[in-house]
Amino acid sequence: FPETLSNPRLMSVEKTLNVVMNQNVSLSCHSDSGSPPVTYTLFKYNQKVSTLNRPDLTPSLFNLTINSASDVGEYKCKAENKVSSGGKYSNSLNFTLIEPISKPVLSSPTSQAKKGQNVTLSCLSENGSLPITYVFFKGKKTISPLVKMHKREAAVIFLYISSSSDFGTYKCRAENSFRNNTKYSNSFNFTLAEERSHSQPLIISLGLILLLFIIGFALAVPFFIIPSYKASE
Repeated sequence: FPETLSNPRLMSVEKTLNVVMNQNVSLSCHSDSGSPPVTYTLFKYNQKVSTLNRPDLTPSLFNLTINSASDVGEYKCKAENKVSSGGKYSNSLNFTLIEPISKPVLSSPTSQAKKGQNVTLSCLSENGSLPITYVFFKGKKTISPLVKMHKREAAVIFLYISSSSDFGTYKCRAENSFRNNTKYSNSFNFTLAEERSHSQPLIISLGLILLLFIIGFALAVPFFIIPSYKASE
C-alpha cells in the first residue's frame, strides 16, 4: 500500500548558512520514508521558489544565487506524494549574509601628550558584518586583548604615557567571520606636548618692563632734552 511521506529535511549542501553576495548555494530537501514519486517544492517566506519531481526517495537539490539581502530570508520545503494530503513541511533555514569589513580607522581625542598623562585610542570599521573583533598594537607588539564588538561602536583602550618609548607608532586590526578578511588601520603617533618653562613668565615680565622703560624714555626726550638745549643758546 502507498505510504505517507515523512517530514522532509532541508539542509545546506555547503554545511554553512553564512553566505556572501553573489554566492551560489544548494539546498537539499529529502523525505526518508514514503511512497515515491515525490514532488518537492521550495518556499521563501511562504512564496514558491521552485518545484522538482523525484521518481524515488533520493534528495532533491535546489540551486540558488544570493543576489541581494532579500535572498537570505527563511526557506522551507514541502514534500508531496499521492497519499500525503496537503504535503509535509520541513524545518526552516535562514542564511546569514556576511560582508567584508572596511579598513579600520585609529584615532584619539588628542595627538599631543605629556609624560604622566592618560590617553585613549579608538578603532572602528564603518562597514562589515558584526560582530567585529579588534586588537591594538604598538609597533609589532600586541598591547590589548581581543575586543569583540557586537554593535557598530569603536573599540577603545586606555594608555598611560610613562616614558618617551610610549610615543611610538600605534595600529589596530579588525576582523569578522568573513574568511581571509583581516584589515589593519592607519598608523597613529602621539607627539610630545611642549612644556612651558617656569622661567618664561619672568622673562616675559622683564621684557615688558624694559619695553615700557624705553617708551617712557622716548616720550620724555621732548620735554627735558629740547628745553635744555634752547636755554643754552
